[in-house]
Amino acid sequence: MRLVLLMVMAALGLAGCVEKERAPTGAEDYASYCAACHGAGGKGDGPAAAGLDRRPADLTRLSARNGGAFPGTRVMAKIWGYTGGRSGASPMPAFGPLLQGDLVPYDGGDGIASPTPVRLVQIAEFVKGLQE
Repeated sequence: MRLVLLMVMAALGLAGCVEKERAPTGAEDYASYCAACHGAGGKGDGPAAAGLDRRPADLTRLSARNGGAFPGTRVMAKIWGYTGGRSGASPMPAFGPLLQGDLVPYDGGDGIASPTPVRLVQIAEFVKGLQE
């Protein structure tokens, strides 16, 4: 009986040592996927911006240009790729890894909570925090 108890305790102890892979934060994903063009502070002045035909959006002014409300649904649509424009017209890259993983309900400000990949929500919330 003691041996079984020791084996169970050892198994539980080892299970606690196995580290689950941590998903990147919104700030980390922003740094990886957005900052090269939009800049670390979101002003549209990243190092890759000079090579683009059109200057990247100043992400710090999104709320100001939207009557003071953060346009979360539009931001999410832009990141996700549903921009309503012609195919290939946007210099925004594909964000495949951000579309994978757990879904969470996200209301981008339109009153509709839609199942959305958690990493997209985290980036949108990071951008919301950049507002001036």
